[in-house]
Amino acid sequence: MEFIKKHYEKILLCVVLLGLVGALVMMGFVIEADKEKFTTMTEPFFTTPQPLPGLDFRRQTNVVERLQAPLDLDFSTKNKLLNPVQWQKDVNGKLIKITGDNVIGAGAAVVTKITPLYFVVTLDSLETNVQPPGYFVSFESQAAVQPFARRPVKHYISAGEKNPVVTLDHVTGPPDDPDQLFLKLSDGSMAVVSKDKPFQRVDGYSADLKYDPEGLKWQERRVGADLKFAGEDYNIVAIQQDEVILSAQSNQKRTTLRYAP
Repeated sequence: MEFIKKHYEKILLCVVLLGLVGALVMMGFVIEADKEKFTTMTEPFFTTPQPLPGLDFRRQTNVVERLQAPLDLDFSTKNKLLNPVQWQKDVNGKLIKITGDNVIGAGAAVVTKITPLYFVVTLDSLETNVQPPGYFVSFESQAAVQPFARRPVKHYISAGEKNPVVTLDHVTGPPDDPDQLFLKLSDGSMAVVSKDKPFQRVDGYSADLKYDPEGLKWQERRVGADLKFAGEDYNIVAIQQDEVILSAQSNQKRTTLRYAP
């Protein structure tokens, strides 16, 4: 105890010095640990960023296109507020909805048949007891407007004889028993006929038509024929192989009816 009492200051100083040494030693470990921690913290921890998706401007583009497009309002054909749909009764009392020009009127007429009409030249008989021999030929004009004009008309012709309708140009074969007659017609065309083969050419057409809203039908109507339907008088002004043209007498408006057999 005496030793401690005499040297306690030295002992205390030694203890303090040992503590400082220990603290210095521990400080080294703490510093190393802090260095490692700092190194870990300073390493990059963010990944490479992904590119942003492209912007979708479709909605805005559609709006711009709608604004740039002209506004087309139809107040004549499809609008029913200012143009209400008409209804009409047919021949059976059934209501017909008038949705266009081809429901009633000229546009609703239908061509059911078109028949070619021929100009026919026929060698009927020979007259061999005269010189030069003569020939009886008949002319039939199926396209004539008047019914009486469609009947065959017989003419007598011979070589050298003048006829305002037909002239004998020449004959092949024996004159009293010819193979063919070459006839020059009044319009300058040539017709070739024989005993078993008449000459014919298309000179026009006739048409069969119907108008269903009133249950009307017309057969074998020719150019110039009058038709009355839908409260209007119509005239057939032309018939072709695939169409019929009607003209309204009230305003001369023409309507073409196509024929599809």
